Amino acid sequence: MYYSTTYSSPIGLLTLASDENHLIGLWLDGQKYFGNQILEKAITKDDLDIFHHTKKWLDMYFHKEKPSIKELPLSPIGSEFRQIVWDILCEIPYGEVTTYGEIAKKVAIKTNRKSMSSQAIGNAVGHNPISIIIPCHRVVGANGSLTGYAGGIDKKMILLQHEDVDTTHFFIP
Repeated sequence: MYYSTTYSSPIGLLTLASDENHLIGLWLDGQKYFGNQILEKAITKDDLDIFHHTKKWLDMYFHKEKPSIKELPLSPIGSEFRQIVWDILCEIPYGEVTTYGEIAKKVAIKTNRKSMSSQAIGNAVGHNPISIIIPCHRVVGANGSLTGYAGGIDKKMILLQHEDVDTTHFFIP
């Protein structure tokens, strides 16, 4: 059984989804790859503990208190490959960015491969079902391009600026 609720954030309405004990989704309103399959089956239930904790985490985040991802029980639904990528995303510190290429190198090491396609990484990053908390907005192109944010490049820029990332050298291709 899946449950959902909403959260009004400074970047718009967010939809949260849970399996009752874990957060399985967090999507920005209008986000590409919105959790329709999960949300079609979800029952609106605002009073779950996981939703209370997630909303508190988001309150802290939007007040620049830098909450730890480890404070929340996350259980994003995806392939083993995507899980590896999403775990690496969770290691990107608040206020810092990395590139698709750097993540590709880490995934190659974890999967005992010589190399990994940055495009495959981009696909997994783009399908991250727990936006903001699993910080896919902290991934940029090697040349500073702000590509591939399912919530919209404008939201990606706002989140990076919120985290005091110097965005002057980034550009929209």
